[in-house]
This record gives sequence, C-alpha cells and structure tokens, in this order.
Amino acid sequence: MGFRSLVVATWFLLVVLCFSSSSADPMPPCEFPAIYNFGDSNSDTGGISAAFVPISAPYGEAFFHRPAGRDSDGRLVIDFIAERLRLPYLSAYLNSIGTNYRHGANFATGGSTIRRQNETIFEYGISPFALDMQIVQFDQFKARTTDLYSQVKSTPDAEKLPRAEDFSKALYTFDLGQNDLSVGFRKMSFDQLRAAMPDIVNQLASAVQHLYEQGGRAFWIHNTGPIGCLPVNLFYVSNPAPGYLDEHGCVKAQNEMATEFNSKLKDRVARLRAELPEAAITYVDVYSAKYGLISNAKNLGLADPLKVCCGYHVDFDHIWCGNKGKVNDTEVYGASCKDPSVFISWDGVHYSQAANQWVADHTQNGSLTDPPIPITQACRRK
Repeated sequence: MGFRSLVVATWFLLVVLCFSSSSADPMPPCEFPAIYNFGDSNSDTGGISAAFVPISAPYGEAFFHRPAGRDSDGRLVIDFIAERLRLPYLSAYLNSIGTNYRHGANFATGGSTIRRQNETIFEYGISPFALDMQIVQFDQFKARTTDLYSQVKSTPDAEKLPRAEDFSKALYTFDLGQNDLSVGFRKMSFDQLRAAMPDIVNQLASAVQHLYEQGGRAFWIHNTGPIGCLPVNLFYVSNPAPGYLDEHGCVKAQNEMATEFNSKLKDRVARLRAELPEAAITYVDVYSAKYGLISNAKNLGLADPLKVCCGYHVDFDHIWCGNKGKVNDTEVYGASCKDPSVFISWDGVHYSQAANQWVADHTQNGSLTDPPIPITQACRRK
C-alpha cells in the first residue's frame, strides 16, 4: 500500500470510528427536575376548575375515569410532555387540595390570554388570569415555597415542595395566544387585530425575559393552532360564501390570522435568543402538527375533524358537553360519543386525548421545532 493509499485508509477508519462513537454515545438527555407551565385551556390541568365551577363528567373519562380539571376526555399535550420527561403530571397552582409541587406547577387556566382583557369570565369565558397574572403567581410561588421549604425541610412536607436550585434547571413551557385571537375576532377588525399582534407577542417575550431574570434557562414555546379549524366556528354558519372555508372545511381567514401571529411570534423568539444569551429557547410549531392531523384525518382512519365527540349539536341546537338542555321541549344531554379515540375534536373547542397525543408525538421529537431538537434536549442552546 502506498503512502497516499495509507492516508486515505486511515482517514476513512477515523471517520468510521468517530461516527460509531457518536452513534453509540449520543448526547445525554437533559435532566429537568421540574416543569413550570403557562397557558390556557390547551394546557390547564385544573386551575380554572379550582377557581370557578369545576369541569364535570364526561370530561376526563378516557384516562382519568373522572373529571380531572382538563378540557378533554383525557390527557393534554402538557401531560404527554411530563410523561416524556418522566415527571409527574403537573398540579395546578390554584388548586389547594391534593397537590404536589415537587416537580413543578401549572399556572395555566382555561380562557387565559397573553394580553389582559377588560371583561369577566362570565361574559365570554375569558380568564382573569392572563399571562402577566400567571407570572405574578409564579413569583409568589417561588418565594413562598423557598421560604416554606427552609422551615419544613426535615419533615415529610418537604417532599411536596420544589428545591430552590431546581428553578434554574426546570423547563418553562408556554401555550397561549388562541384566546387573544378569538377575542380579536369578536372585538376587532382583522386590520386592528393585525396591528395588535406585535404588542401581544412582546408581552409573551416580556414574560420569558422575567423568568430568565429569575434564573430560568430552558423555554419551550408553542405557537397557536389553526383556530379556524375548531368546529365551534361553524356551529352558527349555514351556506358559507365561496372562499370562506379552505379545502378541509376550516375558516380560511381565521387560519391566515393565526399563521400571521405565529410568524411574528417566531421572529420575536429569534430576537429573544440574542437578548438572553444563556437561554435555550425552542419554538414549537403546534399549528403544523394540528393542521397536519386535521388534513390527514381520513387517511388516518379518523372521524370528520369538524365533527364533535361530546355534546349535542344538530342544526342550530347546541347542548354543550356535559350539560343538559331542551330541544323541542325534550330534555337532551350533551353526552360523549362511543369512541372518542377516533375524534379530533372533543367538545368543539378542545382536542381529544387521541389528538393531543398525536400532536405531542409530532412535536416532542423535534421535527416541528426551531431549533430541530427533541424536548429531551431542550436545555441545550443551539
């Protein structure tokens, strides 16, 4: 063998050895000791139920076999995140009974917005706990649990409290924006809503900056889903005009606004990375995951994505999931369908457990994230 051939052979062997070494010894997963979540009903695990009227049966039936404070028949995406990170399901911050905050807390409440709204929950279901209030609650939670742990650290009560050093190692998750758009559709023109978007995404960015100042370093930020595909948008629409719906039956203009919002959010997240040099910030394209599921429902053997599993919705008569009402003087119950696992929409507004699991599976692996990393690597800055 000549010298040149020897060099080439040696180089090839080194490449093979390096590749084999990196394949056999992948980057170890992040060891997140806790999750702190901020969001709306897409990730609320009991907050709004604790603060107001509890969510009733048949919510929760598919997994918990009882109402579990979640707007679904079972688990939410945040529950699948906890499972993926091998952590317990999150207790809601507002829930005072049977809670455990050793591995995090959930500040999300159904109806929450990023930007505070000037209306009550009894009007249109908008939560008083907007993102700024959730951040205030987090600050109080961190201060009080740190103080309390120092008092009870040698007792069994300490096992239900976070450790002070865990706040800097935790994963901070966000899932808001849908209700800001729904309020905008109700109160504003599209041009007015478009003009408000920079302020909305800046308020989310301010929350991330605040948590960073408090020691947070790993952030997992969901964009907003295809709001125009929620069946509720068609409950009171008959004979829509040509072009009103897209090829999958979704309200085209609403999805276009959601896409525009997401574009601004993604740009703002990119700037956050420059502003917060020690942060690992992952932008998660939930929109593409949900729209991909909806557009492929038939191929996946699922029911029509615009059909609702739970509730009575016939013509213009609507009895919401778990409620009773009268139709033509006959009492009707908004019951669950026989097989929620083939439905995408649980109640017309919220996704079924099966859909949530599909979305989780298609986002946590990094295929729809920026940077493209799985959630188990979300502590690493790219």
